Amino acid sequence: MSFTWTPELSTGVEEIDSQHKELFKRLNTLLDACSQQKGKEEVGGYLAFLEDYIVQHFSAEEAAMTKAGYPGLQAHRQEHDYFKQRIATIKKEFLDYGATIHVVLLAVRTSGDWLLSHIKKTDREMGAFLKGA
Repeated sequence: MSFTWTPELSTGVEEIDSQHKELFKRLNTLLDACSQQKGKEEVGGYLAFLEDYIVQHFSAEEAAMTKAGYPGLQAHRQEHDYFKQRIATIKKEFLDYGATIHVVLLAVRTSGDWLLSHIKKTDREMGAFLKGA
């Protein structure tokens, strides 16, 4: 299993698409490690990267939306906040219990499923608006 970047995921905003591709790259690195039975060794680094990177990425998106006067900013920000909370919960479980199979699977599923869903709908809508602004 891997997460492949496809044209249907493009927002049309180069900086945002580049950041999304980096998120996919890191998720796929974790998946590759899992396929080699090294997921437990990699999950801590992945969660640390994700925790830092999404702050940077979400801030860039929100700044672009603010500058363009995007009417969906508040709802979009709520989705970002939800994802940050989910990752914080997984990170806490990782710190409390270590790199269990449950933590590895939760990290992969949560980040992969959320990113795909969020990009396909919410970010593409934002991208269409930003390109027209």
